[in-house]
Amino acid sequence: MNLVLLSGGSGKRLWPLSNDVRSKQFLKLLTDENGQRQSMVQRVFSQIEEVCPDSNIVVATSESQADPLRNQLGQGVELVLEPERRDTFPAIALACAYLESKKQLSRDEVVVVMPVDPYTELGFFRTFADMEKAVQSDCAELVLMGIRPAFASPKYGYMTYECDGDSFLTPSVPRKVTGFVEKPEPERAEKLIEEGAVWNSGVFAFRLGYVLDLVRAELPFDNYDELRRNYGKLTRTSFDYKVVEHAKSIAAVFFDGKWKDLGTWTTISDEMAAPALGNVIMDGCSGSFAVNDLGIPMVIIGVDNIVAAASHDGILISSIAASPRVKDHANEIAARPMQEEKRWGEYSVVDTAEYSDGMRSITKHMVINKGQAISYQMHSKRDELWSVTDGEGLLCIDGAYRIMRRGDSVTIARGSRHAVRALTKLHLIEVQLGSDLDESDIERFDFEMPYSAEGLQCE
Repeated sequence: MNLVLLSGGSGKRLWPLSNDVRSKQFLKLLTDENGQRQSMVQRVFSQIEEVCPDSNIVVATSESQADPLRNQLGQGVELVLEPERRDTFPAIALACAYLESKKQLSRDEVVVVMPVDPYTELGFFRTFADMEKAVQSDCAELVLMGIRPAFASPKYGYMTYECDGDSFLTPSVPRKVTGFVEKPEPERAEKLIEEGAVWNSGVFAFRLGYVLDLVRAELPFDNYDELRRNYGKLTRTSFDYKVVEHAKSIAAVFFDGKWKDLGTWTTISDEMAAPALGNVIMDGCSGSFAVNDLGIPMVIIGVDNIVAAASHDGILISSIAASPRVKDHANEIAARPMQEEKRWGEYSVVDTAEYSDGMRSITKHMVINKGQAISYQMHSKRDELWSVTDGEGLLCIDGAYRIMRRGDSVTIARGSRHAVRALTKLHLIEVQLGSDLDESDIERFDFEMPYSAEGLQCE
């Protein structure tokens, strides 16, 4: 089975844990079967591996999400990186070109496309096999997955279809789709459900050649690399608007089980294994929950039905009912993201300061995973001070190597080329000093850091 997973969004609805570079699907707010915290994307991948272990999976995403995806799913995860964000139609088009050019798939191969972050159960993924069979039977150009509604929600899109009243007694039988209603008012949603409508899950299945022909009709191309170079010429629009609304024939198969979008603090709270995550003490609170990503303690006493969330990006205190409004206020905050996952690990900004002479400082806590390395790089406008608080790493400055361990410090002057590889999990404090501390002040060089100190002359 060929799966394309769409990973996008900035996740402002879950501020302060999410930000412009840390989307909701990467937040470790869920718990796996071993009691370990996991993210939405990690949960989905583990479910796919259990149900569809031999699937050919690629993730269509932006450059900004490449590092957290590799960090959470492993360096071997196959990514199709958009040169710029242009909505779901261009993203799916680029992924299909990748499958044709790089994976050498034939036009008749069936492709299933889905969002990367639904909260659902294993039966959802088993339904992919029904979608694949429906496409292979040529019952329609597109086959979608309908979800039996659990309640009348104005947040989801709805599908109507031809039925005999027994659709969910035979969920694997494809039905012709007759119409769509996008995010109706509550009263309209109630009526749609009474008439048998289903939620539109946002999962599509089709033959590869079907979508490639539509893309080439808009922008002719020979291969993936050519389409990527001309990506900005594709219409910035959704797959629903560009393809689904104009398809000559659409069918749906159905899933009757748990499925929801964990897109707000309200929905997240329903699926958290405990009412508090992190360094939190709750006393006499009913219906409240809290997440604390800071090292300092959070104490909540005698407050009902609230959400409290704290990170280096900020602190949220809200009634659960009002918490969806956080996105409006988060958009007003112009501060840089204070937490980010990288391909080598993660960092948090723990302090920023500006001094009377115009000098500024940014202090980061960096965690570099064992075996991973920061690229060989140089900064023109800042000096850096590195202090190791735990672990062991191999440092290179202008071609000279040294081992760094807990308690070691080094000053890296602007203009110096430098990199570090973690020989064990490495914790270090980085202090940036300069009058202009811009994340774009970085020049990277083609250089592979050694994986050990063996054979090297170290200071």
